This record gives sequence, C-alpha cells and structure tokens, in this order.
Amino acid sequence: MSAVDKSPNPQGQEQLWNSIRSALNSARKGSSIDQIVRGDVLPLSFAQQRFWFIEQLAPASSVNNLRLACHLTGQLDLIALEQSLGEISRRHEILRTSFRTIDGTLTQTIDPDPNLTLEIIDLQHRLEIDTLAERLQQDAAKQQLTQAAQQPFDLTQAPLLRVKLIRLSPINHQMIVVMHHIISDGLSIEIFCQELTALYTAFSTNQPSPLSDLRIQYADFAVWQHQRLESGTLTAQLEYWKQQLGGSLPILQLPTDRAHPSVQTSKGAYQFLELPHNLTEALKSLSKQAGVTLFMTLLAAFQTLLYRYSGQEDIIVGTPSAGRNRPELDGLIGCFINTLVLRTNLEHDPSFQELLKRVQQVTTDAYAHQEIPFEKVIEVLNPARDLSRSPLFQVMFVFETSSSDTWALPGLTCRHIEVPSTSSNFEITLNLQATATGIRGGIEYNTDLFDPTTIDRMIGHFQTLLAGIVANPAQSISALPLLTPREQQQILVEWNDTNTDYPQHLCLHQLFEAQVQRTPNAIAVVCGQDRLTYDQLNCRSNQLADRLHRLGVTADVLVGILMERSIDLVVGLLGILKAGGAYLPLDPTYPPARLSYM
Repeated sequence: MSAVDKSPNPQGQEQLWNSIRSALNSARKGSSIDQIVRGDVLPLSFAQQRFWFIEQLAPASSVNNLRLACHLTGQLDLIALEQSLGEISRRHEILRTSFRTIDGTLTQTIDPDPNLTLEIIDLQHRLEIDTLAERLQQDAAKQQLTQAAQQPFDLTQAPLLRVKLIRLSPINHQMIVVMHHIISDGLSIEIFCQELTALYTAFSTNQPSPLSDLRIQYADFAVWQHQRLESGTLTAQLEYWKQQLGGSLPILQLPTDRAHPSVQTSKGAYQFLELPHNLTEALKSLSKQAGVTLFMTLLAAFQTLLYRYSGQEDIIVGTPSAGRNRPELDGLIGCFINTLVLRTNLEHDPSFQELLKRVQQVTTDAYAHQEIPFEKVIEVLNPARDLSRSPLFQVMFVFETSSSDTWALPGLTCRHIEVPSTSSNFEITLNLQATATGIRGGIEYNTDLFDPTTIDRMIGHFQTLLAGIVANPAQSISALPLLTPREQQQILVEWNDTNTDYPQHLCLHQLFEAQVQRTPNAIAVVCGQDRLTYDQLNCRSNQLADRLHRLGVTADVLVGILMERSIDLVVGLLGILKAGGAYLPLDPTYPPARLSYM
C-alpha cells in the first residue's frame, strides 16, 4: 500500500466525498415512509428491541439514560417554558410512548395525552427561610442533577422523558432533560433543543407555534424498517457484513487493572480531555493532505493506540451512525441511531499514512452498507456469546462535528453543565467533539476494569500519539511516541537514579546477609513459578559456599558458572562470593569450542 503524498490532495478528498454521497443518495432512493393506521399492535424498531432486551437484563439501570443540562441566567418565562414542553410532547408521539408485551407480542403504546410535566425544585431558601450558602446551594443543585440523570425509567410507563428545573434565584435556574435511549438519540436531543428554542421564543411573546406538524411519526418508521428488511432490499448490504465480520473475531485484550467479571457490568465513570487548538488545526491539515476526513484520522489514531496497548493487529471498533438516511426523518425525535463495526488490519507495521488509507476504505465501505440494523448483523452472525464482554467489539469511538449541547432561549444566557456519567456500556468509549476552540471530549470507561489513574495515563498517551502523528505521519505506527514528557523523565532519569548510600567496607554477599536479618521471610527471588525467601536463599548459598570451600575455593580463585537464568543461578553467584572466590559467567549459547577455550 503506497504512502500518501505530502502535498494537498483535493482530488482524493473529492472522490471520497463522492463515494459517501453516492451511498447516502442510494439509501434515500428507497421506498417512501408513509403513515400507518394506528392499531393495537405497533412493532418496535430493531434498535428499540435491543434496548428493551437490555432493560430486561438490568431493569434498575440508568446506563441508557441520555441527558442534557444547562444553566439559565436571566428572566425565565415559566409559563412559556411549560407550554413549549407540552407542545413538543404533542408533536412527537415517541415522547408519549411506552412499551409492553401484549399476548406474547412486544409492542409500543402511544398515549394521546401529552402529559409531560415540569418538575420544579426550589433551592432559594432553607426550610427555616435562611439563605443557602453558595457552596451548599451548588452542592444541592449538583445532587439534584445527578439524581435526575441516574433515576431509572419504567419502560411500561410514559413519558420516558423527565425535565427538571432547579431554581437558584429569581434570575438563575438549572434545567436538565433526561430521555431513555429507547425513545431518543443524540440528534433527537439536538432537535428537542431547536424546537424548544423556537417555541419558547414564540410563546414568550404570545405568538403561535412557528413549527409545522410532522408528516410521519416514529412508529411509521418502525413499520417501514421491518418492511424494508423483509422485502430483501438490503440483502447485498447484509452479505457485506457477513463477509467483513464472519469467522472468528478477535477479542481486544487491553491491559486492565482487574480481571473481567464473569458477567459484564455497566458501572462507569468519565474522564475529560481537551486537545489544544494548534494540535486540532494540525490534525485538520493532515486530514486534508491525506484526502480523508478528520473522523478517519482520529479513528486511525485511536486504533493505533489500541494496537500499541494490546499488541493485536486485527482491531475492531464500534461507532454510531445517525441512521437518518431518509429526508422524512430529519426532524423526528426517536431512536434512529445505528452501530457500525469498523474492522481494520494493522499488520506489517504500516506507517500512519498507510494506515489512513486502510481506515478510509473500511469506513467508506461501512457507511455504504449502514442501513442494516446492528441487531440484525448480530442475529445473522450469531457470535459465540461471552457474558463478560460485548459482542463483536469491546470499545467504541464517537466523533461529532457539531452539537447543540445548550439552549439558545431569548432573554437568557445559557451555559452547558456537565453531568458526570456513572455507567458505561463498553470497556472504553472515546467521545470526541469538534468545537470552535479545538477538540474536546473524554473517555467513558468501566470502573470494574479500570482505575482513574489508568485512564488518565491513556489520555496522556493519546495526546502524545496525536502530536507524534502530525509531526511525522510517515513514521511506522510501532515507532510513534506514546510516553508523556513526565513518563519519559520518570523512566529515563528518575528510575535510573540508582545512587544509594551503603556501607563501603562490606562486600555484596555481606550486604545481602544484612538484608536476610531484616526480612528473612520476604520473597528474595522469583523465576516463573519458583520463588525463595531471603532466608531460604541464604541457606542454599551457604551450603554451596561450604562445598566450594572443601573443593579449594579461596580468595582470588575464579569459579566458572555455566547456567541458564534461574533461581539456581542466583544461588551459585552468592555461593561463590561467600566462598571468597570470583565468578566467571559462561553463556550456555556459546559454541562448545569457545566455552572450552574460556
């Protein structure tokens, strides 16, 4: 595979985008999505079926709760806000949908009443009317946000959406919106924000809703998805995934702080990261020169990191796809997200430029075959089930080029609030987002496998790797820098600072005997499964020294020692010194003639 030219390659980038556009346009030419008659039984989409199944395994979990929180400063029109929320609920059936099994069939039920209520928590005063100290008030508000984010949903009860408003003062509020993934995805939250802004703007000035009614609803999409798959239209796409992921799939063996539990857990945490603006610009420039997207460059870097951590050359990473390949779906709230499995071959230690070409091909092919639901791929492949790990892949990569993570309500200054994650669907998920100031994001990780310090080091290694990539993309991926400056200082300088103060008049074996007196039962030497304490090692070396004495070994006598690395080698070296002699190490791999001469 040839290396990418260092000169800009607009022609290659245009070919890439033409390929992706062609795949998307092909998907959009399928049969249109029409309204269906709302009967007693409405099927779930494939993604909804998966989330229902996950919920049955862990019914009290918040792992699939999506949330968005914001601090609002200014005069808030509470009536307009409640009207806006009610109108959004009226417009989108999915926000009034619940799920249950009827006569053995899993179905979704739509409540005709948009019964979405706004929960208001007043933290302006204590019960005894004393003003809260600012720190205590902020702690209480944080607790309320965390509680709202972590509270599980009952999928049989609509709405699967909660909105909580925390009043800190007449002009300071915090608001959080939490939706279960079975009714929402990342773009749905963005649509929710856009509609809330438009409706609040209108209602706060006594204007009617500026939004036109939706032509279809999520239930229409769910029926269409089943019909499209059953029609055989997507057979060729399914064949691609069977070829790409068939056979024995590698299990990513990351070095963890603890062994995998017998059953995978969802306990998690989140560590933030932010790349400097200059590094972001350098990554964009490299992507342009190579004729690839920034997503592909960051994915290739992440897979390089996994390769360096695991030593494996067959790397599989999951990534979300918006799943909105039809124009009818652009304004809908619902769970349209699909998961793509990106499998990249990193064998023969390619340069990063060469790896980019491989990642480009894998990514382009995956997006050209993205209409097959991930759940159907798992069903057809039927991989060997290991309850301790996720099927097909164990790590996730998420990259967003734009995101509306706040509201823009008139008369209010809105600031995004991070609500820490306490769950994780995968061993590791790298979340990155392109912003005006650079790339920010973080790593969501399973706390039953990793410690915070381990993830912190991983973030440092990723940033070092990215800097090394932009400095020399022609470098082989095994030679790219990984250690942070702090780690280099520790390994090259601090750990090599072996100067120590010890009695100058004592020999090595005498210093060893002093240590025996201090810690006789401590382990002194380990070789494979064999080990000796200081006392045991001392006894065995004394026995050898006595034997050597009887053989005539005294001061200034050389004793050859021909032995592989082992515990007996250490016994031999100490025994010779204790006898007063000097040892001459002989390498067993030397030719016999060389050993005889020595």
